[in-house]
Amino acid sequence: MNRPTARVLALLEILQAGGTRTVAELAARLGVDERTVRRYVGQLIDLDVPVRSVRGRYGGYRLAPGYRMPPLMLTDEEALAVLLGLVAGRRAGLVTTSVAAAESAAAKVRRVLPEALGRRLDALLATADFTAPARPMVVPETGVLLLLAEAARDRRPVAIGYTAWKGRRSERTVRPYGVVAHSGRWYVTGADSASGEVRMFRLDRIETASVLPGSFDVPEGFDPAARVLAGLAGVPYAHEVSLRVRGTADEVRHRLPPGLATVRELPAGPARDAAADSGAAEGSGWVQVELRTERLEWVPSVLAWLDLPFVIERPDALRDHVRALARRLTVCAEATADATE
Repeated sequence: MNRPTARVLALLEILQAGGTRTVAELAARLGVDERTVRRYVGQLIDLDVPVRSVRGRYGGYRLAPGYRMPPLMLTDEEALAVLLGLVAGRRAGLVTTSVAAAESAAAKVRRVLPEALGRRLDALLATADFTAPARPMVVPETGVLLLLAEAARDRRPVAIGYTAWKGRRSERTVRPYGVVAHSGRWYVTGADSASGEVRMFRLDRIETASVLPGSFDVPEGFDPAARVLAGLAGVPYAHEVSLRVRGTADEVRHRLPPGLATVRELPAGPARDAAADSGAAEGSGWVQVELRTERLEWVPSVLAWLDLPFVIERPDALRDHVRALARRLTVCAEATADATE
């Protein structure tokens, strides 16, 4: 948005606070001269905003009595996109403005939303956790997401129709403890009537959802995001990768996407000695890194990103993929500009 347009909107925001504002006051608050203020007022009038001129010693400008901006006409999906972009971007450190500016922008959008939609989005923002994305977002049906967020906030059970990853469909009742966005997907975690255990469900696999009568209590200290990460770590995959990486556990975890792998310190002794014998440099401790994956092809790029000495324990097939990546990088490193002509 260019600065003149932003100042026109800022002028409208000031006038909506009520009362009569002198031209001098408006000029000072907007950082422009009085002639420019009058021009901005003319632009608002051209947009059918009822700005009234008040004559006299204490004159200036005010809005017509009873005027309010109409509700922001956004669909549920559009409103969800706007607020989640502001809130999730701030929590993930992606918003370059100050925290106060991001919160102020979100509050302005929230203030002009229709009341019913605003309450539903409040429920989502109050119950959702955010972790770093690692793949394109799989978007669930908006109504399901908002319904589960409200149910988690109000502690109401929900009947869902769910299709598991193998295609098996089931009807069950879930007591939603929280809604979590992780690695491009949305999950709800809570007590499951079918298994009698705390489980997590992907929202894009929920076909139907309806709130049931009754209420429940969330176990004290329950962390929905931690439960989702632990659940994902236990999902069976085609390949189980085990590595030894030289560095501290905190250092390695910081360089890996959250929830991708489990990292633990290696005790001193034969395990650490075996890693040192592999040819890696000495001078630092070693950690065990384990992860599961359906495909091995992407693992070498993660290892390159680590930029730390490592030893592959299993599977042996991963060694071929690492060698292949090393050859491709070497070819690219040796290539000259002539190769593209």
